[in-house]
Amino acid sequence: MVFEINTSIYEKLPRSFYLREDVVQIAMDLLGKVLVTQVNGVITAGKIVETEAYCGRGDKACHANGKRTPRTEVMYGEGGHAYVYLCYGIHHLFNVVTNKEGQADAVLVRALEPIEGIDVMTERRKNTHAKLASGPGTLSQAMGIHVKMTGLDLLSDQIWIGTNGKDESINILSDARIGVEYAEEDALKPWRFIIAENKFVSKGVKEKSPANHTGL
Repeated sequence: MVFEINTSIYEKLPRSFYLREDVVQIAMDLLGKVLVTQVNGVITAGKIVETEAYCGRGDKACHANGKRTPRTEVMYGEGGHAYVYLCYGIHHLFNVVTNKEGQADAVLVRALEPIEGIDVMTERRKNTHAKLASGPGTLSQAMGIHVKMTGLDLLSDQIWIGTNGKDESINILSDARIGVEYAEEDALKPWRFIIAENKFVSKGVKEKSPANHTGL
């Protein structure tokens, strides 16, 4: 089954978007953008509504903190590539590598609002629930994202992030990242971001406070 949609309306973000030094700002800027995959000729797309930022230097929650391994090698490459890893041996989690080569920053995409190929997402998830892509593991399943995609260029025609052609004003809220209790004081960094009042986020924030970021 092939879905014919006009992918040109989701114009790919330029490399320069990903090469910026502030991963927290990029995590915020990704909200409202559209993640698109084309797997075996099938296109699916969803608006990004939840993200988490991870810094490769001095952030104990980051996979690349203090170590360089075969798994994290892609994080040390040039921004604008996919980092997909397996969590608990089951879930394939999609991250966006950012910053210049050698810095190992990344943004975890945690939730999408489905836009295109919803029937395909439903079939992949074997689920008729409205929240087809709410949570990083379910998101990847719905979008056909797999660890074999790690390292793919986000300017490719297989997986990319684009604009939706609309000038939307969004209200961003922040909270601590999820599942990083091992990171000690860094677990408290308010580096998870959501679009306020969006029903597709994986989990709401504890305090209804707007994101306030002044740079790393």
